[in-house]
Amino acid sequence: MVIRVILADDEAMIRAGVRSILTTDPEITVVAEAADGREAIELVRAHRPDIAMLDIRMPYLDGLSTAAELRAVAPEVAVIMLTTFDEDDYVSRALTEGATGFLLKAADPRELIIGVRAVAHGAAYLSPRIAQKVIARLSDGRLTRADTARHQVETLTPRERDVLALVGRGMSNQDIARELFLSEGTVKSHVSAILLRLALTNRVQAAIVAYEAGLVGANRPRPPTPSA
Repeated sequence: MVIRVILADDEAMIRAGVRSILTTDPEITVVAEAADGREAIELVRAHRPDIAMLDIRMPYLDGLSTAAELRAVAPEVAVIMLTTFDEDDYVSRALTEGATGFLLKAADPRELIIGVRAVAHGAAYLSPRIAQKVIARLSDGRLTRADTARHQVETLTPRERDVLALVGRGMSNQDIARELFLSEGTVKSHVSAILLRLALTNRVQAAIVAYEAGLVGANRPRPPTPSA
């Protein structure tokens, strides 16, 4: 599988650096580059990549607004935010706008490849520093959110709960399929049903619900039943 990526950043040097890192992986190719959000949207329409990697701060149309637009015009394209900033507001807005990855420019370059590969295979990926902040925020008032999350999870079927628990562990559809002895297509259907039933936008939000509901760290999911 070749992972096709579009880069959007208003700094040419940053684009060149990110491209050089990503293309060290033979399964990743950068098909186009944009200097602003409007150009990124046009390139996504033209190339239909697997991933759009967007800087948050860009002229004309910033990364967050671009992500929101892409969710409407190309929902099949995964979005990764690449930024210097890790403020809570940026993280919250990025996840709300449908981003499934959030990477920091100051992070280890290997994180770029790890994040792209994870998102391309259907998982969500947050830089460890970002993940720590998200978990810390979840810890504040966790009991109230935990009750809400548990009520949400109760609306799911047992197999959907199994899938949600593994999404919460950051597993891709392929990994979940192997873990539960299901086809990847069946896993995709379960994930879509979970997002629809819980009124969620993306896998990151689903993983947060799994964490709050206590599914993450639970016992290994049951083997599949004939009706799975």
